[in-house]
Amino acid sequence: MEDKLLLNLLQKNARMKITDLAAALDESKDHVIERLTELEKEKVICGYYTIVNWDRTNNEIVTALIEINAKPERDYGYDRIASHIYKFDEVDTMYLLSGSFDFLAVVKGRTMQEAAYFVASKLASIEGVTGTQTYFVLKQYKNNGIVLVEDEEDKNDRLVVLA
Repeated sequence: MEDKLLLNLLQKNARMKITDLAAALDESKDHVIERLTELEKEKVICGYYTIVNWDRTNNEIVTALIEINAKPERDYGYDRIASHIYKFDEVDTMYLLSGSFDFLAVVKGRTMQEAAYFVASKLASIEGVTGTQTYFVLKQYKNNGIVLVEDEEDKNDRLVVLA
C-alpha cells in the first residue's frame, strides 16, 4: 500500500469509510486498518479534524497571527523558546520560519482583547522573546484547501438574455 495515497485520501476527507479507503487503495479492510494504526503510533497521522467556518455559526472566535522574534539559546537554538510558546492553550498552530521574523503563531480567542492580553501578558514576558507583531484575521476565505466563501465569479454566471 502506498502511504502517500492513503494520507492524501484522509487529508481530503478524514471521515472516509475504511471500506472506501480499501477500495480506492485496492487493499483489504484489515490491511488498511493495520496501516492506519501504525501511522498513528508513528505520529505520521496526528489527529482527525473538522474544518469549521465559524463565520456561519453563532460562536465568536477571533484568530490572530503573531509574528515573534526571539533570541536563540546556546545548545537549544529556538526549540526551548518554541516549547514555552506552543504549550499555551491559546496557541493553535506554530511555525519556525526563515525571513524577517522567527516564529509565526496562530492564536485563537473569544475576543480581540483576549488575544491581545495573551500577547501582552504571557507571550511578551517569555525570556528570549524580543518582539511581536499581531495581525487579526478579519475574514477567512480558504482553510486547508477548502473554500469557505461563495465565489463572486460563480454567482454571476447567468446567461445573458437578449430581448
